[in-house]
Amino acid sequence: MADTDIQDIERRSKRVAEAKGYLQVEKKQAELDRLDAEIAQPGFWDDPGHAQDVAKRASVLRETLAEYNRAYGLLEDARVAFDLLNEDEGLQLELDASLAALDALLDGLEVSSWFSGRFDAGDAILTVNPGSGGLEAQDWTEMLYRMYTRYVEKKGWKAKVLDVVPGVGIGLDKAMIQVEGRNAYGMLRAESGVHRLVRISPTDDKKRRHTTFAGVEVSPVLPDDIEVDLNPADVRVDVYRSSGPGGQSVNTTDSAVRLTHLPTGIVVTCQNEKSQLQNKEAAFKVLKSKLYEIEEQKREAELAELRGQRMDNSFGSQIRNYVLYPYQLVKDVRSGIETGNVEAVLDGDIDDFVIGYHRHRLTTL
Repeated sequence: MADTDIQDIERRSKRVAEAKGYLQVEKKQAELDRLDAEIAQPGFWDDPGHAQDVAKRASVLRETLAEYNRAYGLLEDARVAFDLLNEDEGLQLELDASLAALDALLDGLEVSSWFSGRFDAGDAILTVNPGSGGLEAQDWTEMLYRMYTRYVEKKGWKAKVLDVVPGVGIGLDKAMIQVEGRNAYGMLRAESGVHRLVRISPTDDKKRRHTTFAGVEVSPVLPDDIEVDLNPADVRVDVYRSSGPGGQSVNTTDSAVRLTHLPTGIVVTCQNEKSQLQNKEAAFKVLKSKLYEIEEQKREAELAELRGQRMDNSFGSQIRNYVLYPYQLVKDVRSGIETGNVEAVLDGDIDDFVIGYHRHRLTTL
């Protein structure tokens, strides 16, 4: 085998060693051992909220360590196949397969290492609201809602609908989902901001080009042990009949809940659970997440790191442009990532934009 092949093996070996360092494998193993010991204690599940947080953290650590160990194993397989090539040239296919799988795994580990923030590894609450553009904005909100639910499916995550409010005539007036999955919050932070759509309006009889906007907000799902200063007296609670599709009994009782935080003006609604109590609990969880973000902004005195900079849902403030006419192009204003395959993007293929944004963010720190 040529020297370049030897260099290929050594280059992968260096990447595996680097992964062990930036993943802090020994530290993660020690933390996992500590959490496993806690889980094994009698009475661990007496506090379900805390127990779920601990079990989820342990699961994330276990998965990361398993991926590193698999990468190390693939490297060893490649070394063995390389050493035996002179005896059996048929091992070339096995070597190539091992190196390709190793590269893909190392790429994934590198991306995961970017999400080291306090809540990056956890779940997220993603909200889409229409901006300027009237009915067009409502339709655009529904298109983005579908794009994100498809993205969640492709990632193997889970989406739980918290609130979907039909628009007047077409589209949606609001959509809010809880996304559960590894690094969901860390990844989805890339989507916070204003999204701009340019197309021929389906509601315009004259088939004119329209520009419309929608805003996306992403908040972390806070663990139960995070304290938030929330005075119940500051919250007005309204109940009403659900307007969404819902399930059995959802639309037949006043189960939907609207919370208004009087000091800040934040309004949170939830209507997709079957009972008023469940909707109220879910709404308070979202409200606490939003209030926590505000406090983080105050303490850090800089742009919110948890959701990104707030901007008006109008021209000139967008983070990404989606052009369907007179040409087809999706381009991220921040990273410069672009593609002409608009249909695929709207069907949830946005990983290049998400990862591209985070890579850009890290290089500009």
